[in-house]
Amino acid sequence: MPMEKDPFDRHFDSFTSLADLICETLHCPITIENANHQLIAYSSHSPQTDQARIATIVGRRVPEQVISALWRNGVIQKLMECEDPVRIEAVHDVGLGDRIAIAIRKHNEILGYIWAMEENERLGSQEFALLKRAAQASKHLMLQLQIQKRKEEEGQQNLFWQLLTGHLKSPGAIKEQAKLFNISLPSSFQVIVFQFEQEITDSLFQRIQYMITTTQSVKIVLHVVDGFQLILLTSWRFSRTAAEPHHSSSGFIRDFMEQMKERFGIAPVDGASGNEFDDYTVVERAWKEALSVLELKKHFPAALQDAHQHRELGFYRYFPMMTQSDGTPLYENSGLRKLRGYDTEHNSCLLETLDVFLNHDSSLKDTADALHIHINTLNYRLKRITEIGGIDLKNMDHKVSLYLDLRLMKLSK
Repeated sequence: MPMEKDPFDRHFDSFTSLADLICETLHCPITIENANHQLIAYSSHSPQTDQARIATIVGRRVPEQVISALWRNGVIQKLMECEDPVRIEAVHDVGLGDRIAIAIRKHNEILGYIWAMEENERLGSQEFALLKRAAQASKHLMLQLQIQKRKEEEGQQNLFWQLLTGHLKSPGAIKEQAKLFNISLPSSFQVIVFQFEQEITDSLFQRIQYMITTTQSVKIVLHVVDGFQLILLTSWRFSRTAAEPHHSSSGFIRDFMEQMKERFGIAPVDGASGNEFDDYTVVERAWKEALSVLELKKHFPAALQDAHQHRELGFYRYFPMMTQSDGTPLYENSGLRKLRGYDTEHNSCLLETLDVFLNHDSSLKDTADALHIHINTLNYRLKRITEIGGIDLKNMDHKVSLYLDLRLMKLSK
């Protein structure tokens, strides 16, 4: 049977009119989303519609658990690769019924998606062809929306850079600028920095935008790219409770890196966050705290392997304040200097022995085992350390100072 005149061969003033026409033509509920699964328009539906559609309309975006399920089932990957409509079987554990979906694209770039819900009858080849034409008809609207979105993002990124560099110093000026760019500043925030191995290109940034837009555990208020780094200003979507006095950004950082690796085959090599603040005049401080976490982790990878937050650094957080601009310690421990000189002259290892001894909480057995020496040999070395360095290994103040100074020596190398 010959195809009737193409109902989508005309100009559309809005996504809503397009969604209504697709619904009327295919006789099924329609949703139109941007490339990051944020709801743009939707048609009417029956009272029996599924929970995923209701949640999408109420939240103005596809729920994160639905997006994760679609990735796990290979649906998003197929939509990205295929120019034709894709049939999607129901995923009942996330409340998703049977769907037909198609990507709206400009060449290889995904601009958005059209989703058709099969409420009564399964769509056939003729409906698939109509849905493909509807996707073509929506491309112009999507491109217009994309241009508008990019202009808005440029203003927001400019504001974020002003905050990061400390150029906005009064709360009033910050509120005024935020209002100008339609930004709702939450009551508290954290700055998170992700470090990539390569410079962030436009194609990589598109994938990053997908991730930061679809995540729902954390609200990402502002974002910018600085060479190899992605910088985020975030807040928690849900307020604290008595049972959960402290939110942890570590979980978000780990999830972000894992999901990027699983979905796109590329991910940050590390991530870190500063402390939580409620004063937007100190955004620069929060940023520097996150950067200090990344820097310290480079020097102490074993000790700080699992640290992602500034408050997880322990005493390491004080190291930047204890060093000069070139990384050398502000104070040189004379006892350690004497031990290093003795080791160089006599080809001995007293400095290493002291380091291992302090690392093992002054346990003779654990230190001897770690150094693969007899306890008598260890006792002799500790005696020489005391004599040469003028060090009292029974004095806790001495041991704490030595422990910190040994790590500062490593930091300056």
